Amino acid sequence: MKLKPFRLERYLSKYEFSAPYLLCCSDCESFSIGEILDFENGTEESLFSLRLSYTESQGSLELRNHIALLYNGISSKNVLVHAGAEEAIFNFMNVTLNDDDHVIVHSPHYQSLGDIARSLGAHVTEWQGDSGKDWQLDLNFLEDSLTERTKLLVVNFPHNPTGYLPDKNFLADLSMLSNKYGFIVFSDEVYRFLEYREADRLPAFCELNERAVSLGVMSKSFGLAGLRIGWVVTRNKDIYKEMASFKDYTTICNSAPSEYLATVALRNREPILTRNLEIIRNNLKSLNVFFSKHSDLFQWSPPKAGPIACPRYLGGSVDEFCHRLVTKKGVLLLPGSLYHEKYDFFRIGFGRKNMMKCLKKLAEFIEDSKNLGMNTD
Repeated sequence: MKLKPFRLERYLSKYEFSAPYLLCCSDCESFSIGEILDFENGTEESLFSLRLSYTESQGSLELRNHIALLYNGISSKNVLVHAGAEEAIFNFMNVTLNDDDHVIVHSPHYQSLGDIARSLGAHVTEWQGDSGKDWQLDLNFLEDSLTERTKLLVVNFPHNPTGYLPDKNFLADLSMLSNKYGFIVFSDEVYRFLEYREADRLPAFCELNERAVSLGVMSKSFGLAGLRIGWVVTRNKDIYKEMASFKDYTTICNSAPSEYLATVALRNREPILTRNLEIIRNNLKSLNVFFSKHSDLFQWSPPKAGPIACPRYLGGSVDEFCHRLVTKKGVLLLPGSLYHEKYDFFRIGFGRKNMMKCLKKLAEFIEDSKNLGMNTD
C-alpha cells in the first residue's frame, strides 16, 4: 500500500497556521473546553477526576449511546468510535476492499475517499456532480458504470465541498440499487444536521440499508475538530466486527478526555447546532450579496447545507488567483485543483464568526486589482 501525498492537507499545512484570514475552513466555529463544560453542572469536577487510562476500543458505552441517539433504529452496538473521520475511512476501506474491486465515488471528493481505495488496488470511477446543475448527480451514469466487480459506492450528503443535497427519493433509489446489485454504500454524513431547512434533512444511510455504513464526526457540524472523535454506524455485523479488529492496528482506543467532552457536547447538541446554523445562515446572506456584486468574476450557486461551497472563478487561473490572494492579503481559499487539476472553482468556508473580516479583505484585493488595471489572477 502506497498513498499519494494528500494535496489538500499539504496545502493547508503550508498556510493554515500562518495566513491571518482563513476563508476556506470546512468546520464550524469551535468551542473552548470551558464553554463545553459550562453546558452542565459538575462537568469540570468530572473531567478533572477522569483517569487517563486506556478506554474501550469501540468507544465508551455512554458516548456510543449518545451517538446512537442521532439516528433512528440504531443502538450502541452499531456504533464504532474512531480517532476522527479519517481513521474511520482508512479502516473501512482496508477491511472492505480487495485488489481489482471496483469502487464508484461521488466527486469532487475528499481525497481519502478515493485514493485509499486506489492504493489497495481497487479501480475507481468518479461519479461527477454537474456544476451547471447545482452539482446534481445522474443516476443513469451510476447504473451504466456498475460492473460485476463493483463492491462499493461512496457518497457524501450534505456534500463536501459543494453543499449539494439530493432529495429523499434519490437516497431511496440508491438504497434500492445497492440491494439489487449487491454493492455496499459508504455514506459520508459529517455535515448532517447543518441543513438550512430541517425538512431537507436526509435519513442516515445506515437507517435505510442494513448493509450500509454511515460516517459521522465531531469536527464539522459540531465544530469540535480538536477532539478527534469520529465514528461509523452500521447494522452490517461483518463489517463492524472486521473494523473493530482492524482498529487494533491503528489507534486501538481513543483519548479519554476527548470521549468525555464529546459525550457532554452530544448531550447538549441542540444549542451547539443552533448556534452553528445561525452563524452559517448569517454568513450565507453576506456571501449572496458579495457574489451578486461581483458576478463578473464569480459564478455562485448557493448550497443547501453545510458551511462550505464552491464558487467558480471566471477571471482566469484559479490557482494564481488563490496564490495572489493569500500572498497579498493573507486570505486563504482552496483552489479546486486540489480536488482535480481541471476544476476552476475554489472552496469557500462560512461557518466561522470572523468570515466578514475575511470577506472584507477579499473585497479589498478585488478593488486593488481593479485600481491597478490588473486581472485578479
